[in-house]
Amino acid sequence: MRYVYSIGRRWIVPVVMILGLAAPRAHAVPSFARQTGMACAACHTVYPELTPFGREFKLNGYVTDNIKQITGIDTANRQTLSLNSIPPLSVMAQISYTHTGAALPDSAASGALAKDGEVLFPQQVSLFYAGKIAEEFGAFMQLTYNGVKDHFGIDNTDIRYARHFSLGGDGDSSGHTLIVGITVNNNPTVQDVWNTTPAWGFPYSGSSTAPAPATSARIDSGGGGLGQNVAGAGVYAWFDSSLYAELTLYTAAIVGGAHPLDSAQARVAHGVLPYWRVAYEKRWDRNSLELGTYGLVAKQHPGNGMALQGITDQYTDTAVDAQYQFIGEDHLFTVISTYIHENQKLNASFLNSLAGNSSNTLKTLKLMGEYYYQRRLGAALGLFHISGSTDTLLYAPAPVGGSANSDPDSSGMTAELNYLPWLNTKLQLQYVRYNKFNGGTSNYDGAGRNASDNNTLYLLGWINF
Repeated sequence: MRYVYSIGRRWIVPVVMILGLAAPRAHAVPSFARQTGMACAACHTVYPELTPFGREFKLNGYVTDNIKQITGIDTANRQTLSLNSIPPLSVMAQISYTHTGAALPDSAASGALAKDGEVLFPQQVSLFYAGKIAEEFGAFMQLTYNGVKDHFGIDNTDIRYARHFSLGGDGDSSGHTLIVGITVNNNPTVQDVWNTTPAWGFPYSGSSTAPAPATSARIDSGGGGLGQNVAGAGVYAWFDSSLYAELTLYTAAIVGGAHPLDSAQARVAHGVLPYWRVAYEKRWDRNSLELGTYGLVAKQHPGNGMALQGITDQYTDTAVDAQYQFIGEDHLFTVISTYIHENQKLNASFLNSLAGNSSNTLKTLKLMGEYYYQRRLGAALGLFHISGSTDTLLYAPAPVGGSANSDPDSSGMTAELNYLPWLNTKLQLQYVRYNKFNGGTSNYDGAGRNASDNNTLYLLGWINF
């Protein structure tokens, strides 16, 4: 078998064929659309959910372009510069309203309640550089203003270098294709191309002020604060647009005002945190099906005043996931599932009386079904269930966020209605209903609050330009 490096852009041809099947008339999406000249329906069913073309675009390093390039060539005819003549910049803005089943306690006046219903204007504003940096080298970089915390900070970032190879033959359809790439990012799973993993998983947006369950797996969104508090570099391979494998190693990173990285911070990563991902995707007609697994091993110091030395807590997350997509002319279906099992060895927390057990488990199951008509009207229903070991210190009674039963169990559903007057503008009505919250249905926190009091009505205006 011969191994031939494909120096043209022959790999774009099958991807463009997919685009021809998937893309209706639409307005352009920011950044990537400005670079590629393609409508947002090329890469997304409805943002941020990726199509097969969107997955190929990301795995190829965000470099596909269809605009004038500023180029440079040296005396050996080697390309030294390939720069977009128009910078791939864009802005995202979210404005939201949140109403919970019962008002939250007033943070300053004992016995009083906070305002019932909150408007965030904005909830979030993000500036993106998303696109090509050089030949085979691109990035997705996000700077975000958080309306709740009232500050700017680096958000999800993924910088990639990717090379495309043709294996066997001379790059024609009888051979095989292989993409080998490098990713540098700041949030485990932000580099993933399926919407089953936490960084881009359902729900794709939600209230930033409503109560949330007391805990989640370290690899899950918000779990242990890994996102933007670690930095990692990894390698990946994508064979025949079907088999994917990746290994990325993370370590603690300084963000914001966290300097020096010391005991003033909580849950600080220790040493190297390995993340792995394997997935297989099958495509036929207008359908695609993905089955995969991913995981993370994380060691952390408790911090919060305790020195970052000595024994640590260790979390081992193992997950399985699946995604099915149908992308028709008018009808689009997506079904997503993911299950995460976490083993916790809490040596440091147990020694310092922060945990009642030296070892715990945590299990998370998420299921979602979604339908869109002409990418304009859509509905989604998601089910979630979190269960784990009881722990008298980790899950102690406390108003709103605590557990009277020392139990992390939470379950419920998320229902959505979405309307997109344009493909870069989404109006969303979301309702989150809890069957159980932090281990109970009534008086779950020991302070008289019920699980249904945290049911959340959420209205969102989400625009990209």
